[in-house]
Amino acid sequence: MCGRYASSRRPEDLVEEFDITELRVPAPLEADYNVAPTKEVYAVVERLPTKSAESTESDEPARRQLRVLTWGLVPSWAKDPSIGNRMINARMETVAEKPAYKRAFAKRRCLLPADGYYEWYPTEQLTAAGKPRKQPFFIRPQDHGVLAMAGLYEIWRDPTKADDADDRFRWTCTVITTDAEDDLGHIHDRMPLMVERDRWADWLDPTAPQDQLLDLLVPAAPGRLEAYPVSTLVSNVRNNGPELLEPLPLEDVIG
Repeated sequence: MCGRYASSRRPEDLVEEFDITELRVPAPLEADYNVAPTKEVYAVVERLPTKSAESTESDEPARRQLRVLTWGLVPSWAKDPSIGNRMINARMETVAEKPAYKRAFAKRRCLLPADGYYEWYPTEQLTAAGKPRKQPFFIRPQDHGVLAMAGLYEIWRDPTKADDADDRFRWTCTVITTDAEDDLGHIHDRMPLMVERDRWADWLDPTAPQDQLLDLLVPAAPGRLEAYPVSTLVSNVRNNGPELLEPLPLEDVIG
């Protein structure tokens, strides 16, 4: 799964990195080295222009936008937005079929930019309760570039808000996960699905045919990512800062 990641890039950096044409960020997010579910995150989406009252069709291409979404997908049909707390990951193997995700998979795909993500490895040491102590690892691209995680987004209409309320629509997202590649499988058996740069346009295209989308669901090639142990401070979501990404000295690693 992917339950925590780091995102420190500025909006202007992401605009350049992802060739954004519309910046839809009301206020920049603070650099976050411990992104957890229910937090606001940056997302890259492509949206078709709104049709005018005089026309039912538009020849304008989709516009690539940078937006702020809440991590934890709330399907458009949901009665209660708290369902999003449980929908932080969508499995690649079933994302096109699950009722909660299939509509978003068909039309509302996104990229979630990250510096890297965290996973916890259960060690042989036991806690006082007899459970394995877990050593956190930070996993990032070998070249330290942006990690573009495949995601889905939904737009949920809050029935408690007035029709003219600015916050009547809630934009939420989820991270698609896949089997971990061989080099990382010993840490955790799942990982976020990466989208390589040459596939960004196809993945974001809201008009892409379904069979083409399934061809894009390819796990990362071995060797693209590196992993190293970090402090257990990251296990507490209240802790935040670049020090969470510092490699842990060997003598401090939980054995």
